Order: sequence, then structure tokens, then C-alpha cells
Amino acid sequence: MLVVFAHSTSGPTVATLHRGDGVVLQLPGYDRKYRVPHDLAHFATERTFEMSGGVFGSIAAGAVFAGMRVLSGRPRHDAAARSRLVLDGCKQSLGLAELIAGMVHHAVETGVPEQAPALVRKAWGALETGEPPWPDERAAEAARVLSELAGDFEAAGSVRVTWPDHLVAAVPPARGIRRGRRGRT
Repeated sequence: MLVVFAHSTSGPTVATLHRGDGVVLQLPGYDRKYRVPHDLAHFATERTFEMSGGVFGSIAAGAVFAGMRVLSGRPRHDAAARSRLVLDGCKQSLGLAELIAGMVHHAVETGVPEQAPALVRKAWGALETGEPPWPDERAAEAARVLSELAGDFEAAGSVRVTWPDHLVAAVPPARGIRRGRRGRT
């Protein structure tokens, strides 16, 4: 999935997502106060941590968040139901992605990217006991990637990135729908 982050005419950042199914979506940012776009932090962190159930993996699977709009293409006949299924199935991983991306974003936004591993560890400790499932190097890499993308964004006013196909969220089966043929009586 191609993602283009750019400044919008109204101020905040806008991400334009070109999904594999031909649908082009717009994801508005709500980050006027930040130098580094928050959704760019999600992208860098989720890709580096290989979070298929985060914001971008969910969108690639068919989720549409509030505020998003279809720019072009033809959504599936069951697009709204599919979006609900994906969002319900990814609820926990979306929360984790928000927490971890927030820590990486904070480290880069404040100009101290080397603090990302400690912030991620601290955030993990607020959720779970024990060590995080990722090495500190993963958080450091996410901060490095975000710093590079933020620099490109500041210099050019936009940045084009690709979301990997292997990081698309799984679509849970619909509940309450029986599949297959019914037995004859």
C-alpha cells in the first residue's frame, strides 16, 4: 500500500493511502502542534515493530477510521461490515500501537530519539509485567526511521512510503453467519 504524507491546505498533515484493492483513502491528521506528524510516527513504528494490527495494517485490510474518506476507487460491497470486523479484531493491537508509537513520537518530537527504548520499556511496564517482547534496538530503529522520515517531510513537505504486504491485519470471520450448505431433512 502506497502512503503519501503531505501538508494539507487547512494546516494538519493528511495521509493519502492507495490500497491494493484500488481504493484511495484520505486520513486527516490532528497534529498541528507537532513538528513530526503523529500518523508518520505510527507508520514508522508499526512498520519497524512489524505490527500488522496497528493503524496501517488495519487500513490495508479494509478498516476505515472515523474522519477518513474515500477519494477514488470502488469499495467492496461489504466495506462497512469488513471495517467493523477488522477494527474489532484489532482493538488490542491498535491500543498497543498507539502506546508504542506515542513513545517513539515523543522521543523524536522532543529531539532526544535515543530515549525511545527507555520510553517503550516504561510504556510496556504500564501494560504488562516482565520484559517487553522486543529488544531495545527495535525502539531505537523506529526512532531512527521516524527521524529520517520527519527530516524528509520537513524538507520536501511530503513523503512517500510503502506499507509492506506481509503486514496486513487478518480479517476475522463474521460472527453469526453460517457458511456452507445446510443439511436436507
